[in-house]
Amino acid sequence: MMDRVALILVIAGALNWLLVGLFNLDLVAAIFGGQNSLLSRTVYTLVGLAGIWSLSLLFRERSLT
Repeated sequence: MMDRVALILVIAGALNWLLVGLFNLDLVAAIFGGQNSLLSRTVYTLVGLAGIWSLSLLFRERSLT
């Protein structure tokens, strides 16, 4: 369950960075009231934590079950 949540957050963060790179649009900041708002910083923090969690996926043994 946690792996899926982390993956969803990492994908959302990647798509946000795509928008920043292509259109200079930070969708998280636009939705939650600017880069320095508490909600935006919370989303950024959750995405960062999800990225750290996702690092563990690289080093796990794959199970066939």
